[in-house]
Amino acid sequence: MRDRKSVLVVGAGKIGATIADLLTATGDYEVTVVDREQAQLDALDAALPVARIRLDITDDGALDRVLARKFAVLSAAPFHLTTRIAEAAARAGVHYLDLTEDVASTRRVKELAAGAASAFIPQCGLAPGFISIVAYDLARRFETLDSVRMRVGALPQYPSNALNYNLTWSTDGVINEYCEPCEAIVDGELVEVPALEEREEFSLDGVTYEAFNTSGGLGTLCETLKGRVRTLNYRTIRYPGHCAIMKALLNDLGLRHRRALLKDILESALPTTLQDVVVIFVTVSGHRGGRLVQETYANKIYSACVNGVTRSAIQITTASGICAVLDMLAAGQLPQRGFVRQEDIALDTFLANRFGRVYGQAAPQPYSAAA
Repeated sequence: MRDRKSVLVVGAGKIGATIADLLTATGDYEVTVVDREQAQLDALDAALPVARIRLDITDDGALDRVLARKFAVLSAAPFHLTTRIAEAAARAGVHYLDLTEDVASTRRVKELAAGAASAFIPQCGLAPGFISIVAYDLARRFETLDSVRMRVGALPQYPSNALNYNLTWSTDGVINEYCEPCEAIVDGELVEVPALEEREEFSLDGVTYEAFNTSGGLGTLCETLKGRVRTLNYRTIRYPGHCAIMKALLNDLGLRHRRALLKDILESALPTTLQDVVVIFVTVSGHRGGRLVQETYANKIYSACVNGVTRSAIQITTASGICAVLDMLAAGQLPQRGFVRQEDIALDTFLANRFGRVYGQAAPQPYSAAA
């Protein structure tokens, strides 16, 4: 890295703290972290050489002032703040990266990118994010595509409750993806399908999982592959039994209309854990050389010690994803203005990156089999 880049991280929670840690450890980034909760800022590692600013970004002009002369802003804030941060980045002319799974927010980011002098790169985490990079890399290997099926889950290694789940990610984000409609391509047509439906079961390494529709995981792939694929869908992986209970809570008890109450229930009843595993499973089929062929990418990533701190697998994968994209942007490996899709990022380049390597360490080479 040539000169130190000054970046702003919005949000000092689990993911924001990990991003700040990863970036500062390189010595190539000057990091400022903002959060409206002083307690969150105080919880950051005291030895971490980052500037900490207590800031409510909903205050008019507050974010604009701290964005001045920054290279980029990375949003690790709740999804409902995405558009406000992106709009401030557009006004300041700084690069913008986020982790949101919210479809409506990403549409607004794309609008802002159209006339921007900087790059706007949403959905830089795991799913959406890395999952799209993998899926598109596999899809490019086919002469014609038939199906692209993407499955991702962040799960406790040792489930111990009826939901078979611990809180490893933003509670707001989980509820949002369980409630909002999901994009998919069915029989070649772009459609919306309901969340928590089309449940399936599969096994990987002797473990049985369920998977079901959730919102946002496809990123921009529906738009990119429309007209080129018969079936495209994304489903979240959980242990069997989770989907049925969540449907009862959201639909039968009506908690989809009382999200704040559901959030309070989940955060009061479900413990967090650092002992988790991220499961990534992508299957693409199509024709090559006159034959129907399938290629699959499967990987599991576990919690680990990073820079002397134990981090959950979802922290590691999500933070590493956005840090890798920032690194590539800073190195001139990505477009420097306008809207950049995750599928515009080459898988080989991503995995060769110092942050992206966490995805490749345990990953087998994709294998193919004639169907």
